Amino acid sequence: MKKLQFILLLSILSLLASLAFAQDKSKEKYRKHEFCSKQNSWSQKSFASDLREKTLPAANAVNVDSQNGRITIKGENRSDVLVKACVRAWRDSSSKAEKLVKSVRIETSPNIHAENMSKRNMSVSYEIRVPKSTNLALKSNNGRITISDVTGQLKFETRNGRITLNNVAGDVKGETNNGRVSVKLSGNSWNGNGLDVKTRKGRISLYMRSNYSANVDAGTNNGRFSSDFAALKIKRKKRRYGSNRVSASINGGGAPIRLATNNGRVSIRSNSN
Repeated sequence: MKKLQFILLLSILSLLASLAFAQDKSKEKYRKHEFCSKQNSWSQKSFASDLREKTLPAANAVNVDSQNGRITIKGENRSDVLVKACVRAWRDSSSKAEKLVKSVRIETSPNIHAENMSKRNMSVSYEIRVPKSTNLALKSNNGRITISDVTGQLKFETRNGRITLNNVAGDVKGETNNGRVSVKLSGNSWNGNGLDVKTRKGRISLYMRSNYSANVDAGTNNGRFSSDFAALKIKRKKRRYGSNRVSASINGGGAPIRLATNNGRVSIRSNSN
């Protein structure tokens, strides 16, 4: 009997240890994805980083020019603009990496950008909190662009990086040369002039409610097409690849929603958000 109790106790302790280890791993994974975390990259070179923060008066428009690094914009109930810039560098030694990071200067006028940036082994990423009604002009040479909860005239482009849009509205236009596009619409219809986003190489995913009202034009020159909406399905069932495009009004129509890729699949999904 005592032996059985001892085995049971060991089993419980082992289970608790496994759960604690899993939680620690989960926390470690979360920390690695925090903005400007101290993690190293795939590079074997020495790594240095520095987080810069600055609060700016609210303006009619926020302009960002990034040479190498992601741009993340978040709309909030606020009356100012909070700019976080993460400067990173990889060099043969820690001292060289730190020296390079310190040499970089973040400017905020006339646009938000980095001065004295090296063309190699270096990045500056931005996380910017803005009032929900703000015009944006974003440009990245190499890095993803994410915009959430912002209404306005939103213009953006990146040569290499994905585009993610969540709960945006207004007059929204953007493109990426190489990267996937993900758009999640909220409410029952578009608020503003419309949405027009394209990628030359990458898949497109569109999420909206089943009762969303819009004029949708979506397609690919080379890729598969799938949709949860009857009006937005490809009628030629046998054609899985190649050029696939639909243009139709759903739920009475509304503002134009245009999404196009030159090479990649397109999926339109119904959600409850």
